[in-house]
Amino acid sequence: MTISGAGIRRMRLLRSMKQQHLAELLGVNQATVSRWERGQLGPSPEQAVMLERIFASAQHAAADAALRRLVEDSVRPVHLICDSTHRLLSASRSRQAEWRAPLSTFLGRSLFSYASTEIAAAEQSLEVIGWHEGGLLSLTFDTGANGNARLPIAPGRVTWERIRLSDGSAGRLVTTIR
Repeated sequence: MTISGAGIRRMRLLRSMKQQHLAELLGVNQATVSRWERGQLGPSPEQAVMLERIFASAQHAAADAALRRLVEDSVRPVHLICDSTHRLLSASRSRQAEWRAPLSTFLGRSLFSYASTEIAAAEQSLEVIGWHEGGLLSLTFDTGANGNARLPIAPGRVTWERIRLSDGSAGRLVTTIR
């Protein structure tokens, strides 16, 4: 596949995808995607194949919109993040009610800075237990409070479930079990 820089940009924008997100999916940095789009650099043959896979999914927007609606309409306190960057993708109304700032404050931003000690420790263990290779698709653990007034986490039990998003990246469904 040969795709022009303008083609990469057009396909990315049609999917409402930021350069940084496309870069994460391809294992490159944002500056590389920017160079591709400006025609200063071309993707390798392997990267071109990956771009084709990412952009070939016609159901991308519809499938992820459906997942977002399911999360938002859930009666349970649940949110969906990007598994690798912890960027917030969606949150249920009951989860949003726990937060002391509007959803727009957090949407598209990493929530990792708000993690409790237990959540940070669980995140560190994921490599060892094979989470990113698909060796484990669900993890339940106890967490303590994070002490943050803006995005408080109360002590409780949390389940993480790894979900494949339509663009090939992984999402993480985070559910609080009370």
